[in-house]
Amino acid sequence: MYNKNIKLVIAALILGVAVWQMVEGNIGNGIMFILLALFFVFLYFKNEFILLSFLQLRKQNFEGAKAWLDKIKTPETALTTKQQGYYNYLQGIMLSQTNITQAEKFLKKAVKLGLSMDQDLAVAKLNLAGIAMTKRRKREAQTLLTEAKKLDKHNMLKDQINMMKQQMKKM
Repeated sequence: MYNKNIKLVIAALILGVAVWQMVEGNIGNGIMFILLALFFVFLYFKNEFILLSFLQLRKQNFEGAKAWLDKIKTPETALTTKQQGYYNYLQGIMLSQTNITQAEKFLKKAVKLGLSMDQDLAVAKLNLAGIAMTKRRKREAQTLLTEAKKLDKHNMLKDQINMMKQQMKKM
């Protein structure tokens, strides 16, 4: 939609209009404008295209998710650091189905930039462990699996981690 800094400017302008409306005695309009300003502040921290891409991935629609991510032309300038991490995370998840070398590059960059949730970081490290296993780098895969297990606090990835450990024993 808009650059991250433009979103803050729009929020400030709308907040100014809210104050003006409240001074004029239109309290309802002022509250509505405050809520609208909060929406733009929310979009500063959570990019709308990344949110829509997550929604498409949840439906297993990789083409739709890729289309939403492609709308972000310059992620380095348009996104905050955490958003860049999620941008690379989503790119890596989608590419892990077809091109593991590119997926590894995106996932490593996502881990380096940081992800907000430990569960997402665990999934990224689990995918990196699978890629390392595919490339016959057993020691790196073991360390990544250990890190993923530590990050998986709700045991949502327990089955995948155990399955990967069984495959590593066969190597």
